[in-house]
Amino acid sequence: MKYGYQTNTWGGVVGHPAGVTSIKDLFYLTPGSDEQALREIAGAGYTGVELFDGNLIAYKGREDDFKGYLKAGNLSLIAIYSGANFIYGDVLADELWRIEQAAKIGQALGAEFLVLGGGAVRSGGTREEDFTALARGLDSAADIAERHGLTALYHPHLGTMVEGPEALAKVMALTRVGLCPDTAHLAAGGNDLPELIRTYAARIPYIHLKGLSCEPFGFVPLDEDPEIGATVQALKDIRYDGWITVELDSHPQPDIAARRSLDWLWSQFEAIMP
Repeated sequence: MKYGYQTNTWGGVVGHPAGVTSIKDLFYLTPGSDEQALREIAGAGYTGVELFDGNLIAYKGREDDFKGYLKAGNLSLIAIYSGANFIYGDVLADELWRIEQAAKIGQALGAEFLVLGGGAVRSGGTREEDFTALARGLDSAADIAERHGLTALYHPHLGTMVEGPEALAKVMALTRVGLCPDTAHLAAGGNDLPELIRTYAARIPYIHLKGLSCEPFGFVPLDEDPEIGATVQALKDIRYDGWITVELDSHPQPDIAARRSLDWLWSQFEAIMP
């Protein structure tokens, strides 16, 4: 088992302001220090990282700087995270152009996966044809990823058109891309996580584990989530042996939160670790 961490704990989640007027420029961003995040992730004991597309695009033309951060921490770049609305035909070409820029920099920096969020929610509500549009957009993004040596995976989230099990089943039946579950978002969306993992086992080469607190609602380190043990058991049941990336959107002490989650993971998988 290999463990990674998402750098967004060191700055939160924002979008590039240029994207307000130019969709092609609407990259995800974490405004914190990439160098600090990678140093502290490595110090906590992780061996891999995932970053937002906007953070990695910033290294275009100076890829060796980022590779130096990875080498210093003996880290692998597991994935680059991108996303799109996918359902609006008039802007899809610009969204796919942006996803291709993410795939290019991901390839240059050695990423394995292109993780894709999205599926916009219309002001008037989701239409049935939106599921087909989302699936087609994901397949187009998968074609882009493959051209650059990456594997595209869908990553459902709260606030998108795919939250609950019915919506997820519709999209997965229509697209060929694999699934990168975000355990907290899917649990909050009403999904049975152990059942979901067993159902889509063959399509899950990579997973995000995120702790969920229901009362009060929020995202927490793994050791604070009383329900996540059942999800881990499901991973054991399907003999999952890929990367597990811990994600925690924000925390006042990101390095300590990262260490706590890794300690918890080691305690859970100790029996099957070499």
